[in-house]
Amino acid sequence: MQRDPLDTKGLIREAYRIEGIVSAECRSIFLDWALSLPDGQDTQAAIATMIARYAPEAPDHPMTEVLREATAATTTPRRRGGWRSRSREG
Repeated sequence: MQRDPLDTKGLIREAYRIEGIVSAECRSIFLDWALSLPDGQDTQAAIATMIARYAPEAPDHPMTEVLREATAATTTPRRRGGWRSRSREG
């Protein structure tokens, strides 16, 4: 079997094969998978590839849900940082 350059550890593939897997487990697997992507890899493109590959056969699978959530989470801009003090003159 040839190694998938976007899923070198087979994490996403195996998640879809685990019977009874739940969303929390899929999130953990997703994080490990995302951290294992090659340097410079477009994460959104990799997620889209995984959705295209697995979601048609398993649209209600928890990993499909996690992958879709990941696309929504990264396309919505969020303010970064914490509390900032303003300098006051006076």
